Amino acid sequence: MNEPFKALVVNKTDSDFTVNVKDLTIQDLPPGDVLIKVSYSSVNYKDGLASIPEGKIVRSYPFIPGIDLAGVVVSSNDSRFKAGDEVIATSYEIGVSHFGGYSEYAQIPSEWVVPLPEGLSLKEAMIYGTAGFTAALSVQRLEENGVTPDKGKVLVTGATGGVGSIAVAILAKRGYHVVASTGKQSEHDFLTEIGAAEILSREEVTGEKIRALDKQLWAGAVDPVGGKTLASILSKMTYNGSVAVSGLTGGGEVPATVFPFILRGINLLGIDSVYCPMETRLALWKRMATDFKPDHLSNVMRSEVSLEELPDYLASILKGEARGRTLVKL
Repeated sequence: MNEPFKALVVNKTDSDFTVNVKDLTIQDLPPGDVLIKVSYSSVNYKDGLASIPEGKIVRSYPFIPGIDLAGVVVSSNDSRFKAGDEVIATSYEIGVSHFGGYSEYAQIPSEWVVPLPEGLSLKEAMIYGTAGFTAALSVQRLEENGVTPDKGKVLVTGATGGVGSIAVAILAKRGYHVVASTGKQSEHDFLTEIGAAEILSREEVTGEKIRALDKQLWAGAVDPVGGKTLASILSKMTYNGSVAVSGLTGGGEVPATVFPFILRGINLLGIDSVYCPMETRLALWKRMATDFKPDHLSNVMRSEVSLEELPDYLASILKGEARGRTLVKL
């Protein structure tokens, strides 16, 4: 096909940085053995970074951002996929060094493509996206390490963001008493709506001083924040509790001690959704369509925007104004 299609293109030169919707053709896309007509993408913090000159995400220009996409196969050189198949593509190099989902068409290596599982629509897949996959992987790892609803409360930090909001919804679906932490007083109703049983401010989580060991409060935690927040969480976990950490919006330095680990048997679980093995990825997407799927997944969605509206939403996520998930409809 040679017909032009629209894509959001970022470009950087010695003197200028631009973010524009442009007309492209298939010949402008990088190699990939599955051609996908994109139905939806989503807005993630990494995409916001890709849209600014100092973001340090994009490796070469011009470039199409968007680390998530879901759509329908147009053509494929891999026998596992055929025209008409509904598929998901997230993570790996998508939206970082390989053109991403902010485009009406994408050409993706087949080893990065996941068949849409039964029980999910393309739109629901992007309500999840990388953020939802990260949240689901966090919950799965907590449960693999012995966290169950009867063990006690589970904390979710950054609870209004993409990872946090979906973690709240999944945990609530699984029967946990979810304690959601946020710095946004205005979003308490939203957090209650998606399943939070309690809501704490950031200050209530960290306290005035981070202690080596503090009062035992939570059996599990999903933390996309890191930094001092993570150090404080570790000191307040119950015996044999587990923390799944997936981000560093609070910083990469963690001023903690070994005491929670050697005196309370705490587990610190690193969550990597980018290079997660495909075997694990396929199985988890199936769980996200079944026993992990919140009853009202759409409640996590904040809004749906077009390519033309997208730059404003990319700016807002960098300002910490995200609430739940924003979808991009192609």
